[in-house]
Amino acid sequence: MKKDYYELLGISKSADAAEIKKAYRKKAIEFHPDKNPGDKQAEENFKLAAEAYEVLSDPNKKARYDQYGHQAFDGAGGFGGGQGMNMDDIFSQFGDIFGSAFGGGGGFSGFGGGGQRRMKGSNLRIKVKLTLEEIANGVEKKVKVKRKVQAKGVQYKTCSTCNGQGQVMRVTNTILGRMQSASTCPSCGGTGQTIQSKTKDADAQGMIMEDETVSIKIPAGVSDGMQLKVSNKGNDAPGNGVPGDLIVAIEEIEHEFLKREGENLHLDLYISFPEAVLGISKDIDAINGKVRIKLEEGIQSGKILRLKGKGVPSINGYGNGDLLIHVNVWTPKELNREQREFFQKALTDDNFIPNPEKSDKSFFEKVKDMFS
Repeated sequence: MKKDYYELLGISKSADAAEIKKAYRKKAIEFHPDKNPGDKQAEENFKLAAEAYEVLSDPNKKARYDQYGHQAFDGAGGFGGGQGMNMDDIFSQFGDIFGSAFGGGGGFSGFGGGGQRRMKGSNLRIKVKLTLEEIANGVEKKVKVKRKVQAKGVQYKTCSTCNGQGQVMRVTNTILGRMQSASTCPSCGGTGQTIQSKTKDADAQGMIMEDETVSIKIPAGVSDGMQLKVSNKGNDAPGNGVPGDLIVAIEEIEHEFLKREGENLHLDLYISFPEAVLGISKDIDAINGKVRIKLEEGIQSGKILRLKGKGVPSINGYGNGDLLIHVNVWTPKELNREQREFFQKALTDDNFIPNPEKSDKSFFEKVKDMFS
């Protein structure tokens, strides 16, 4: 079972951005590869700390994590959080947090070839439309993505400006003395390599555009606006860089009959006056097929029937929501002579005079119960 992100960093849920950053820096320095050469467990802890920081340092991701836990990101398809992050991802995204703890200026001696960092390609974003049925059951979608990939035949050489280090050192005279700082190499963008030769169809960075079909496994219970991540399916990076990610935004297609409210579903059921008086069994459309319900004799308009577990699954694995059926008695707008005579007589019949019992809740009480 995955460890809680707050527990990983040793902080409380009320920790602010500064506390989260400080806690991550402490853990990252403790488990840094330079400090623990060859220690696989330390490397794994280093990655887990980065994963926790990636989520908790982002207000939107933190809010989703607080609400749904790990499944808001992980899902069945390896999405989100830091899942799938490699060491290059971590250093390229969060290197500035370490300060001068390892080599100064965010450099990391002894990693990736003498402190050289690998550039990460840009992320791609797509929208995926899902029906309510697909959301309830989870689905695998195949989408065509146009992404930049490294062209075949492109050759690179060591950058002459930084000698393959990916960064250049500068010495500045200050009132406190000579200060040394490191910055990304302007010639190679931090990759440590420049193009030696390329094909005609490649751009200045040695890249071409290609269509790729990507399979996306979407877990059950996602909601409209939620974003999932497919690692390494964004644009490639030049040279020895690592690909960016594919960000998948969920768009929920409105259902014809069912209305979603979180994990619960609502259905308006219209019945005739005779059905309300005599009672009836009806087949209704639930999320995964038809369900037979029985309406008792004398059922009142506004009655809400709750079918447990017939709603949408919780993305956090806490079971399913419910299906709430709102009963509405349909009043005919036109009557023939025989029908009109019947209801004229019924006007003086005591049995047709409204006489709600104390146990019958008002409309406002029912609404209050729904949201309590």
